[in-house]
Amino acid sequence: MGRAFEFRKERKFKRWAKMAVQFTRLGKEIAMAVKAGGPNPDTNSRLRTAIQNSKAVNMPKDRVEAAIKRASSKDAGDYEELVYEGYAPHGVAVLVETATDNTNRTVANVRSYFTKVGGSLGKTGSLDFIFSRKSIFRFEPGEFDLEELELELIDAGLEEIYVESDEEGHDVAVVQTSFEDFGTMQKALEEKGIEVKSAKLERIPLSTTDVSEDMAGDVLKLIDKLEEDDDVQAVYHNMA
Repeated sequence: MGRAFEFRKERKFKRWAKMAVQFTRLGKEIAMAVKAGGPNPDTNSRLRTAIQNSKAVNMPKDRVEAAIKRASSKDAGDYEELVYEGYAPHGVAVLVETATDNTNRTVANVRSYFTKVGGSLGKTGSLDFIFSRKSIFRFEPGEFDLEELELELIDAGLEEIYVESDEEGHDVAVVQTSFEDFGTMQKALEEKGIEVKSAKLERIPLSTTDVSEDMAGDVLKLIDKLEEDDDVQAVYHNMA
């Protein structure tokens, strides 16, 4: 009974820690959206997207409103968005998206994470042949006929539509389009009354690297360390 209690306690702690990281990242995304297009989500599509994504992870409404208010202040600092590319152990490509108010701190931290596990940072653009940037929208399939929806969304740039399972095992419909068609697809989904759970620009690997279970453990050490950093917004890899 004691072990079971400790296990549940550990899982709860990890869940809360993960949630805290998500809230921090979304807070930055909201701030950058407000700085770029103002505090009104009706006229700022990036902010509208950030608010949608915050709802998907149950970020409290008052915390979202506080982030918008802070970013609207004249004294609010700016975040710079930077992308770092490199290789983890065993030749696995890793791409790191960051948002920071201190670039020296961020690059030093990211470089140290790679170095400590025997990896290395590369030049900007060195992984362009491995990752393709795509617009990814997720929503509950509900009563929608996905085959019919596929035909209706082609003019909005639809590349793929499929169903996957979320962390709780629930079905989630996924719409994929090009990076350039993000706004067009977002508008098309809104016009069809589809409530999007999350809308993101993600890096999809065009090729993958096979590794053993032990090798995968080495790579995951790097990924876990990167994802714990407050300046890191997203981490992508091409490990099979």
